[in-house]
Parts: sequence; structure tokens; C-alpha cells
Amino acid sequence: MSIETKEETESTSLNSKGAARRSVSAWLIGSPLNRSRKRRAGLITAGLIVVLVVLVVCTTFGAVTVPVGDTFSIIWNHTLGQLFWAINATYPKGFETVIWDIRVPRVLLAAVVGGSLATAGATYQGLFRNPLADPYLVGVAQGAAVGAILALVLPLGKFLYGIGAVQWFAFITAGFTVAIVYGLARVGGRLPTTTLLLAGVAIGTLASAITSLLMYLNGDKLIVVYSWLQGGFNLSSWEKFFTILPFSLFSGTIIYVFGRRLNVLQMGEEHAGQLGLNVERLKLVLVASATLMTAAAVSVSGIIGFVGLVAPHLVRLLFGHDYRLLLPLSTIFGAAFMVFADTVARNISSTEVPVGIITAFFGAPFFIYLLRRKKRMVF
Repeated sequence: MSIETKEETESTSLNSKGAARRSVSAWLIGSPLNRSRKRRAGLITAGLIVVLVVLVVCTTFGAVTVPVGDTFSIIWNHTLGQLFWAINATYPKGFETVIWDIRVPRVLLAAVVGGSLATAGATYQGLFRNPLADPYLVGVAQGAAVGAILALVLPLGKFLYGIGAVQWFAFITAGFTVAIVYGLARVGGRLPTTTLLLAGVAIGTLASAITSLLMYLNGDKLIVVYSWLQGGFNLSSWEKFFTILPFSLFSGTIIYVFGRRLNVLQMGEEHAGQLGLNVERLKLVLVASATLMTAAAVSVSGIIGFVGLVAPHLVRLLFGHDYRLLLPLSTIFGAAFMVFADTVARNISSTEVPVGIITAFFGAPFFIYLLRRKKRMVF
């Protein structure tokens, strides 16, 4: 064997051994793609566990304090205990009524509303490529307020109020308002972002004027109207929870399926279109889904600010800008934040404080921090 042939053989052998070692190393450590997927799955799982803990712990607080162990037993016996085994009921019967019939639907409703607003906020921020966008940007809240106040001031009767007239009026007028905004903003088959924002501001201002007029003409119902405008969950029920849940699940599923394309959209609409992304269809689908989710949330809770702004930004600061992770974690953080704020609202004083006030106390300083941070980045 010649020297050249021997060297080639040894080189091939070394390359084979190196490839084998790299293959084993990749199998043990995982490829960057697999590590990224494992990281996302791990963070989402950890977030869900945190939310479950927050739900159980916050359910214990109220006018009547229920031990965490009893709270867990009651929830278990009404859910998984029906399928597997039940825990012996050592708690008073009154605790079961307080926890399962009053606090659990309230906490779950707060979680769904908070998760919906945070998901919609993250979606709007990605669509408009504006970190200060929120779920009420296109007039959803103002439109919902018109419908809710109409239902509150009109003599509709106990039956209609009993089947959720206020919620359905708010939901319908919110959708109608956004439909007008969309129709005004659409130009030649396209949906320019600037036009959409301007149309949202204009129609939202008109809806706010209508709301103010209704409040002025119905001063005897001002307290009820003001309470709804501040937002809250004091009239929560299982019926309201199951009313909003299908809308939130449907809209959220669409956002999660299409939302990962927001990563491409961050490079600009023109660049995204060159990469094969149908930008106009994506904007239509995501705007419609985020709007439906926001309208459903507002219809059962009133206008609650800052959740759709705080939660997505907190996720960005902690975990980055990847929308495959940003959207689910925004939902989780929004749900936890809303449940926490509602718990503070119903325990901070002898009379319940509107939860919108609590979220503003937490959200306004965070908003100021974002403005200062962005100012430093600009100047």
C-alpha cells in the first residue's frame, strides 16, 4: 500500500469516527430544533402548572376563607373525582357551595377573560408591529360599551336580563362596530394598517360619544353603568363561563394555527409577501379572530384595561419575541394576572372594587416603564 493510499484510509477513518461522535452527541444533547421545541414545551407546561396553582390558591380567598386543602378536595370531587376516586368530604357543606357554585366559576371566567385579552393583545402587536397596541385598538371596547349600556337603560324585562341580554347586546354591538371599521379601512381589496387604525379611532370616538350621551340621559342608572364600564366579575356564573368559552376556544385555535406566521410578518409586509405569505388574508383572519375573542371577553366582564398590554410585554421581556412561544405564554400570563387582580379586587376592602381599577394600578406603572424604555431606545 502506498503512503498516499494509507493516509487517505486513515483520514476516512478519522472522518467516520468524527461523524459518529457528532451523531451520538446530537442524539444525546438534541439538535437545536429539538432543543427549541423542548424548551417551548417545557415553558408552556410550567406556565400551565403555575396557572393551576394560582387558580386553586386564589379560590380560597374571600369573605369566607377556605383552607387550601379543602378547596382542592372540593374541586377534585367535582371534576376528576367523578372519573377516578373521590376524597372523603371532611369540610362543611357550606364550603362546597362557596367554592364550587360561587368562586370557581368566577375564577375560571376571570382566567378566560384575561387569557383572551392577552392573546388578542399579542396578536394585534404582531400584526401592527407596534409594541403598544392593545385589544381595544379597533373600537371593540367602545362598541361593546354602547350595547351593554343600551341593555342596562332599556326596560327589557327580567327574562331577557336572565338570559344575558347585557352580554349579548355588548357582543353584537362590538362585532358591528368592528365590521364598520373594517369596511371603512379596506382599500381595493387590501387592509392598510394605518387606515385600519385611523378608522378604529374615529368609530371608537363616535361610540364613546354615544355612550356618554346614554349616561347623561339616564342619570338614575349611572352607578350600574359606571360599574360595568370599570369591569368586574361580581355577577359571574357557570352560564357566563360556558357562554364565552366556545368563542375563546374557537378564536384562540385560529390564532395559534396562523399566529406563528407573525414571525415572518415582523420583517415587513413586502418582504413577507416575497417569501410567499398571503399578508392580506393573514391580517383578515387574525384581526377577525382577535376581535371576536376580545368582544366575547368584554361582553361578560366590562372594559378591563392593560391586561392585553402587560402580559405580552412581560413575556417578551422574559422569553423573547418568537410568536410560537409568545402567544401561548401570553394567554397563560394574562389568565394568571387577571385571576390575581380579581382576587385583590374582592379582598382589598369591605366592598368589592372594580377589577379594572386594580389592573390599572398594576398596568399604568408598567406602561410608563415601557414608554421610558422606548424613549431611551429612540433618543
